[in-house]
Amino acid sequence: MNIILDYDVGNLDSVKRGFERVGVKTIVTKDETLVRQATSLILPGVGAFNEAMKSLKKSGLIPLIQAHVKKNKPLFGICLGMQLLYEQSEENGLCEGLGLLKGTIKPIKTTLKVPHMGWNQLKFRQPHHPLVKYIRENDYVYFVHSYYVVSDFSDVVAYTDYDVQIPAIVAQGNIFATQFHPEKSADVGLKILKAYGDVIA
Repeated sequence: MNIILDYDVGNLDSVKRGFERVGVKTIVTKDETLVRQATSLILPGVGAFNEAMKSLKKSGLIPLIQAHVKKNKPLFGICLGMQLLYEQSEENGLCEGLGLLKGTIKPIKTTLKVPHMGWNQLKFRQPHHPLVKYIRENDYVYFVHSYYVVSDFSDVVAYTDYDVQIPAIVAQGNIFATQFHPEKSADVGLKILKAYGDVIA
C-alpha cells in the first residue's frame, strides 16, 4: 500500500495522477492506521518550510514517518517534501526538519532569477542508481523553488546547475527524493515515478 501523506500541504491530486499514469496505485490519507500499514510513503510539499513542519507536527504524522523509515520501508519526498527530510532550513529563520538526511536548506544565491522556476537539465553523479534507469543525463525536469539543499553531496544521485549545484535527486538507503516536481516533468518525470514503482514492487 502506497500512501501519499495528506498534511494539508502540497498538490496531492497531481502527485496521485502522476503515479497512476505509470501504474502505481496510491491512497491519499492522513489516517494513522493506514500510514502504519503502508509499504511506501510519499511526502509531497509546496510553500514555506516552517509552515509545512507546523502542519506535519499538527497532523501527528512525524513519529509514524520516523517509524516507517526505521523499519527500512521506502519513503519518497517531492519538492518541499524533499527539503523536509533534512536537518534544518534557513527559510524564514532557522527551523528544524525531520533529520532523516544530513544537510541544511539554504537560499539560492545567484544573479539568475529566483525563484528557480522552469526546466533544467539533470547531471548524474550516480548514473547506475535505480531511480534514473529510465532516463538519460541532460534530460529536463521542472523546478519551482527558492531554497536548496547544502550537504556533502554523498546522497546526491543527480543535480542541476543554476549558478550553484542544486541537488535534484537524492537517495540514501530506503529514502528517495526529488527537488523538482516529477508529476509536472512530462515523460521524464513519469519515468522517475515508474522507476520508484519498480523499487517498491
